[in-house]
Amino acid sequence: MDVVTRMVADRPVVIFSRTTCCMSHTIKTLISGFGANLTVYELDEIPNGQQVERALQQMGCNPSVPAVFIGQQLVGGPNQVMSLQLRNQLVPLLIRAGAIWI
Repeated sequence: MDVVTRMVADRPVVIFSRTTCCMSHTIKTLISGFGANLTVYELDEIPNGQQVERALQQMGCNPSVPAVFIGQQLVGGPNQVMSLQLRNQLVPLLIRAGAIWI
């Protein structure tokens, strides 16, 4: 889990993804559509991707991608992010994390 903690440190939004995952693409598109400053780690393209994926699973991410962190806090996967969006809570969360400025 320390590897994940280091990867999300000092970044307003981090998404752990896979290049072949359609839900990862959807979540990246949603959040970037707000103009958010986000960092994306494609687990199938980084050298320690399997280690990161195991750490995400230990943190409760199942499936492991997409996994979204906002303000260094684990928000969850696509269901949690879409739920925040439907309740109009996603944008305020992004603003508080410093990911977008309005």
